[in-house]
Amino acid sequence: MLSKETLFALSLFPYLGFLWFMTRSGKTPRLALIGFYVLLIFVAVTIPAGIYAQVAYQENLANVDWLHGGAEAFLTLSNILVVLGFRQAIINHKKNVPEEKP
Repeated sequence: MLSKETLFALSLFPYLGFLWFMTRSGKTPRLALIGFYVLLIFVAVTIPAGIYAQVAYQENLANVDWLHGGAEAFLTLSNILVVLGFRQAIINHKKNVPEEKP
């Protein structure tokens, strides 16, 4: 059975593939794409924060509130950017598509 750390590391490869296709398609709203890339910052911050929590406090990251909250802030930022990017794309699409009459 794979450890959660190994599974976490392996999950990075499909996500990088997802980013590559989304970027290459040219159809992803720019702000949403930035949000998807910010998720990599979340991963980059979470790993050392988890190590620090283990070394300094002998706890999992989830049990050290100030570290966990700081790392999760990047996840929140990522989600906000993705939502705002797709929201703007929907608004722009609605402006460019004539309304259908019933």
